[in-house]
Amino acid sequence: MDYNSSRSKLVLKEYGRHVQKIVENCVKEKDPVKRNIFAKEIIELMGQLNPHLRNVEDFRHKLWDHLFIMSDYKLDVDSPYPIKGRAEIEKKPKPLPYPQSRIKYKHYGKNVEALVAKAVETKDAEKQAGFTQCIGNFMKLVYQNWSQEEVNNETIKNDVRLLSKGKLQISDDQDIDSLARANRIKKPQDNNNRKGGGGGKFRHGSGGGGGRNKNFKKKKY
Repeated sequence: MDYNSSRSKLVLKEYGRHVQKIVENCVKEKDPVKRNIFAKEIIELMGQLNPHLRNVEDFRHKLWDHLFIMSDYKLDVDSPYPIKGRAEIEKKPKPLPYPQSRIKYKHYGKNVEALVAKAVETKDAEKQAGFTQCIGNFMKLVYQNWSQEEVNNETIKNDVRLLSKGKLQISDDQDIDSLARANRIKKPQDNNNRKGGGGGKFRHGSGGGGGRNKNFKKKKY
């Protein structure tokens, strides 16, 4: 009996054991002309077994890479694409650095701090003032969504000064309420004032009582 424990390791499971055996036979082929023809036929077979790869960019390039991986990088054929070695294909990506910076005001988030830093770097005074107004507008919206209550404009202005270390100021004539107003308008209104409550007329026979239907006939027993 031929058990899996005695077989070679299945490198790419999506192609199956039979394709891997075909690749191994291709590696053993000594005639280079026949080996190249053999490899191209294997590529066509791999494409038919995995039609979902046809939507992947560089479809055939990926198939050739898979062919060399299954051959344990031992296949010597003429590839239409640059042949990648083991070190290049199996290279592990560098770990992403975890952000170490602390957020001073967590209800505003990291993006607000990044916007404030960008506004501080803006050289044009007029653009900086407009940028600062937009930041204050957004900060008020975020604050209200976080606290679920109204917030004083002076609180927002003071927070802008603290976040920018005094380099940004929101003047009294700048409107920082537009986003908050729009957010309040979008919220669903109270449905307690709908018509039909209390002593109104009922339709389609829903609710009500006391009256007798004209078509009602008393059943005799």
